[in-house]
Amino acid sequence: MNGHLLLLGVRGPELAPDEAALFRKLQPAGFILFGRNITSAIQTRKLTDDLRELVHEPILAIDQEGGRVTRTKDIAPALPSANAFAAKGDVNLSARAGVLTGDQLRLLGFNLDFAPVLDLDHHPGLQNALRGRCWGRDPQRVIDHAGSWNRWLRKRAILSCAKHFPACGRALSDPHFDLPVSDATLADLLKEDVIPYTALMPELDAVMLAHVLFPAIDPDRPASLSKRIVTGFLRDQLGFDRHLVLTDDLDMGAIADRYKDNSDVVAAIEAGNDLAMICHKTERAEAAAIELGKLPARITQDAEKRIERFRKKLHAPLKWSDTQWQTLCGEIEELIAKVPEPKALEANSPVGNIERLPGARTSVRLKFQGSIHPHQGFAGPKVRTKVQCL
Repeated sequence: MNGHLLLLGVRGPELAPDEAALFRKLQPAGFILFGRNITSAIQTRKLTDDLRELVHEPILAIDQEGGRVTRTKDIAPALPSANAFAAKGDVNLSARAGVLTGDQLRLLGFNLDFAPVLDLDHHPGLQNALRGRCWGRDPQRVIDHAGSWNRWLRKRAILSCAKHFPACGRALSDPHFDLPVSDATLADLLKEDVIPYTALMPELDAVMLAHVLFPAIDPDRPASLSKRIVTGFLRDQLGFDRHLVLTDDLDMGAIADRYKDNSDVVAAIEAGNDLAMICHKTERAEAAAIELGKLPARITQDAEKRIERFRKKLHAPLKWSDTQWQTLCGEIEELIAKVPEPKALEANSPVGNIERLPGARTSVRLKFQGSIHPHQGFAGPKVRTKVQCL
C-alpha cells in the first residue's frame, strides 16, 4: 500500500471518526479543502489543525484564485478575479492580492494554494471552466500579473501551484463534464502557452496538469495521464524535474467516465506525476493506495523524493487571531473597491460551486451587486449572496 502519492479531499466541515481512521492509516501526502469544508474561520482553522495531527507534515491545499474560485467566499469577502486585475492593469494591485491571499490562507492553516492560473485565455466566451479565471491572452500580461501575485503569495509563506499545464485555455469544453480535445501541436504550445511557465519557473513550487487531450502530442492519453507530456515535455524538455507535479482532480468527468478501478491513479504516477488527486470519491482511496503499492520502486522513488523535498518548504500556520482576521477582511474589502469586475460572471461550470457531486450538472451564476462590508455582507437593491467574516 502506498498512500503517500495521494492528495485527498475531505467530506465535510469536520472529520468523521471513520474518515480520520482512514487518513491515519493511509498517510496521504495531504489534503485539499473546498467550500463544503468551510463554515467559519475558526472552524476551518480547527479542521486544518486536526488534519495536521493525523498525518506527518501534510500538504494543506485550497483553490483560492479570487473571483468565483474563492473557497472562503461564505466567510469573508472574495478578492476580485484574475480577469479583473488584468483589466485594471496595475501589477501592484495584483501583488497586493497575493499578499492578502497569503495572509488569509496562512491564518486559516493552509500551506499551498492551487494558483495562479497560467492558462492563456484562448476562448473567453466559451464554457470551458476558465471564464474569468485567466490573466489574459497575452503571455507577457500573464507573466506580469500572475508573476506579481505569485511572488507576493510566496513571500507570505504560502507555496504556489501553476495550472493547468500545458494549456487548458485551449479547451473547447469543460473537463468537469467531459474530456476536451485540442489540436494544438508541441510547436503551438512552445510558441505561447508554456511561456508563462518557463518564465516563472524559479518562482513556482508546483505544477498541476490539465485534463485535456492533445492528439498531436499523445493521441491516447490526456495531458494529466500522458508520459509524453508530463515526463517528456514538462520535466525533460522544459526542465521542471525538481518541481512537485500533480494531476487535477481525477474525479472530474473527463477522467472518471473513462478510467475505472483506479487505473487513472496508476496511470498518473506512471506518467510522471508525483501526486494523484482524489477530491470527492475518497472512499476509493484505500483501493487506490493498494494499486499504487504494486508499482515498482523505480517509478515511485523519484516522486517520493520530490514530495519529501516539497514538505521541507512548507510553513507553519500563523497563530490564530480574531482581530487579525477581521482586519484582513477589511483590507480585502478595500482592494475590492479598487478593482471592479469587468462584468457579472456567468459560468455553467461547477468549479465555483464545489458542493456539486461528481457527475452532476450544475449551473453557477454569480451576480454581485452593491457594496460589501465584512460584518454586514452585500448591500444593494438586488442582494443575491451574503458574505460575512465568520
